[in-house]
Amino acid sequence: MLSHSKTLRAFSKASRSLTGQVQSAPYSSLQGKVIAISGAGSGIGLATAKHLYPMGVRLSLTDNREEVLRAAIPQITSSSSTSDDSIYSTVTNVRSSKQVNTWIEGTVEKFGALDGAANLAGVVHKRIGIADITEMTDEEWSFVNDINLTGVFYAVRAQLQAMEKLGKGGSIVNAASTAGIEGNAKNANYSAAKHGVVGLSRSAAKEAGRKGIRVNAIAPGVIDTPMVQTLPKVMSSAMGQLLAGQALGRRAQPGEMAKLITFLLSDESSFTTGAVYVADGGQVC
Repeated sequence: MLSHSKTLRAFSKASRSLTGQVQSAPYSSLQGKVIAISGAGSGIGLATAKHLYPMGVRLSLTDNREEVLRAAIPQITSSSSTSDDSIYSTVTNVRSSKQVNTWIEGTVEKFGALDGAANLAGVVHKRIGIADITEMTDEEWSFVNDINLTGVFYAVRAQLQAMEKLGKGGSIVNAASTAGIEGNAKNANYSAAKHGVVGLSRSAAKEAGRKGIRVNAIAPGVIDTPMVQTLPKVMSSAMGQLLAGQALGRRAQPGEMAKLITFLLSDESSFTTGAVYVADGGQVC
C-alpha cells in the first residue's frame, strides 16, 4: 500500500508522457489542496472523498455518525488504517453553528489552509410522498430545513470566513436537488430547503467573487444512495414513474456526482460561479 506522500509522487509521474514531456494531469490543480466535505460517511460525500483522495487532496471529513465516519476512512484510503495524516475527521451536527465552526476551525488548525468545500449533508423526512403541506408538522418542517438549508448556511458562512481570512480564494459546492428547481408535491419541506440552497449559493457567489472565492450548487436527480434506498415504500411507484419519464431511465451512482463536484472544486471551472449544475439523467429537461 502506497503512503499518501508516495501517492502524490506517483500522481506527479503519471503526468509525464512517454516522450518525457511534462503534461498536466487531470485536475492537477487539486493536488495538495485542502477540501472540507460534510456528509462524508456515505453517499455522495463518501464518493467525493474517494474520488479526491488519490489526486493528493488533503481531506477534512465530517458526518453526524461517528461509527459511519470511522468506517469510511479505510474505504477512502484503501487501507485498513482508520487514521491518515492527510485526513482530518470529526463528528458534527450541522444543525449546530458552534459545531460547524469548530469543524472548520479545526480544519485550518490541522492543515493551515482551506481551499474548497463540498457541503453534502442532507436528509428527507419519514413521510416524504405521504404528507402534504396541510398535514406536515412543525417538527417535520424544522428538521429538514435545519439540516438541508440552515446547516448549509452555517457551513458556507464558516468556510467563507476562513477563506477570506486566509486570502487565497477557494471553491465551495453545495448540494441542492432537482427538488430545488421545481416543485415537489408531498415533499414541501425538502423542496423549500433545496430552493433555499440555490438562493444561498448564488448570493454567496455574488458576495465572494471579488475575493477569489467561487460558489456553485449541484442539483442531482435520483441517486442510488443510502438515503434514497431507505425511502418509504410508497415512494417506489413514484420513483418508477419518475425514471420512466427520465431520458436515461436509471438512477445515478454517487461517483457520477463526485466527478461533477471535483470539476467544480478544481481550476478547470475557474470562470464558473453562481451556477446550478443539474445532473438528473434528463429528468427535468
